[in-house]
Amino acid sequence: MATTPASQQAAPQGAKPGPMKRILVIALIAILAAAAAGGATWFFMSRHAASAPAAPAAAAAPPAVPVYYALEPMTVNLQSDDGEQHYLRIGLTLKLDSQATQDALVARMPEIRSRVLLALSNKHPSDLAPLDGKRALATELAVLISQPANASEKSVRVDDVLFTEFVVQ
Repeated sequence: MATTPASQQAAPQGAKPGPMKRILVIALIAILAAAAAGGATWFFMSRHAASAPAAPAAAAAPPAVPVYYALEPMTVNLQSDDGEQHYLRIGLTLKLDSQATQDALVARMPEIRSRVLLALSNKHPSDLAPLDGKRALATELAVLISQPANASEKSVRVDDVLFTEFVVQ
């Protein structure tokens, strides 16, 4: 019987790993890295989605398109302390929330024009010269136009009064 030395028997067990084992180890590390990345992504995305408030259904709908209604230009005499005649030529466009609001305003347009003319004729040129004076006038006119004709009617909503013409002489 032939005996093999102990050094020859130990050699096959301690030999270098083959290319197949190396590929398996690299593949296993790649799979673990991909799983860790996927888990981290899921964790942060679910955490972000939970902290973000859910948008109500009404907010998802696009905002209503405003309706613009141009009034005929008006010319009024202004109050004067210096004895000279001062005039205001003004063109207005109303920004409204709906067509129904426009229809309600058109139905009572003579009354609205009268209110606007009376309000404008009480102004002094010095009140209307600065930008703040024009902004205050726009706010005043919006309130004035939205008022109902009598107590039985409801007020209309005027979003903004826009000046299309503004000349003081």
